[in-house]
Amino acid sequence: MNARLAIATVVAFFLAALHSTLALKGSLSLDSITFDKVVPHFKATLVKFDIQYPYGEKHDEYGVVATDLKNTKDLLVAEVGVQDYGDHENQDLADRYGVKKDDFPVVKLFLANDLQNPLTFPSNEDFKADKIKQFVKRNTGIRILLDKCLQEYDELAEAFMSRDLSKENREKFLKLAQEKAANLKEDEKKSAEVYIKVMQKVIERGDKFVESEQERVKNIIAGKVSDTKKSEMQARLNILQSFLKTESASSEKQEL
Repeated sequence: MNARLAIATVVAFFLAALHSTLALKGSLSLDSITFDKVVPHFKATLVKFDIQYPYGEKHDEYGVVATDLKNTKDLLVAEVGVQDYGDHENQDLADRYGVKKDDFPVVKLFLANDLQNPLTFPSNEDFKADKIKQFVKRNTGIRILLDKCLQEYDELAEAFMSRDLSKENREKFLKLAQEKAANLKEDEKKSAEVYIKVMQKVIERGDKFVESEQERVKNIIAGKVSDTKKSEMQARLNILQSFLKTESASSEKQEL
């Protein structure tokens, strides 16, 4: 009996150490009790439902999200580990939100004004950090800086796309963006040039240009292109996201 107890103790310490090792920086581990105490206090909460001790590429990508969003106000990045043996810890949470083991990992976005109906990160999307951050940015209106984006230019893009802005005022924002580019570092100038070109095209063709260009870039990324070209197009897609108006929550909901 003592031998069994000793083995059980060693296993418990091993699992605790493993969990500590795999815990993601910037992500909070939630359970059936803490979930309802914590989530309502944030404007938005991103939660990954997964096995109790997750690992692998997708877990690493979520770790990048947690790190990148660690200083984002009003947004919590969290995880729920679901146990499929023993006490089946947190299985009740998975059942509450229709999360099935075969679909792990499942990422859901909880909005403060509708916690009972979270949005689900599309299963047909690549499980990549930038894709997940786009998903959050698109559905929350929370300012998130995506790869190759510039905070000052993101703010300009948001103001530029205001519904009540006249063509004359948009041209003023365009001029301001061009002037600011002169003082940027070389790599930042490349990003600024994309913002500027998008502004020019919107003035020429109207707001619909942003969505049509987004679709065009997505098609290029989905095609047979080099990794370099794909990276370049992803950066463009990230910048285009700064020009898109926040979508209504209902547009992203999925039936499980």
